Amino acid sequence: MKHLILGGIRSGKSRLAEEFAIQTELPITYIATATANDDEMKHRIQQHKDRRPESWRIIEEPLKLAQALQDHSNRNHCLIIDCLTLWLTNCLMLNNENLFQHERKTLLQCLPTLTGKTIFVSNETNMGIIPMGELTRRYVDEAGMLHQEMARRCEQVTLTVAGLPVTIKGENHLGLVNHAP
Repeated sequence: MKHLILGGIRSGKSRLAEEFAIQTELPITYIATATANDDEMKHRIQQHKDRRPESWRIIEEPLKLAQALQDHSNRNHCLIIDCLTLWLTNCLMLNNENLFQHERKTLLQCLPTLTGKTIFVSNETNMGIIPMGELTRRYVDEAGMLHQEMARRCEQVTLTVAGLPVTIKGENHLGLVNHAP
């Protein structure tokens, strides 16, 4: 079972992913894609670390996400990947189109092979105005396309708004199913 959780910044998506993971009652591995390049990001990362139980295994992988998923996927385990848009940023900032396309393709191709519960967290960035800068436009375009591909491949898709889950695809907290394409 693969679950994509989308939401804006500080919408509660990471906390929701953690709650869903705990509900599985499976051992949890947290794959973190963030890099601490400035003090503000270091603070955000520390907040996430402070919230996680010590029993969780933490893997820090900013680029080779598909490989990390393949290495740690297990039918008796739950993976949290936080977050796809930070991973996307890391890939785009390398300014290596071949590497980016390879990593993106490898990620999408590995999804059907994953076993156990896998929860992806990502920032929904495409609900506003078109950005001014070329790199920023590329980022939101790539994020939008990645989210569409991920949503097609995930059985469950949730949008988090103000800390509340809104089911886009799959079963909601009441057991009702949305059969979105």
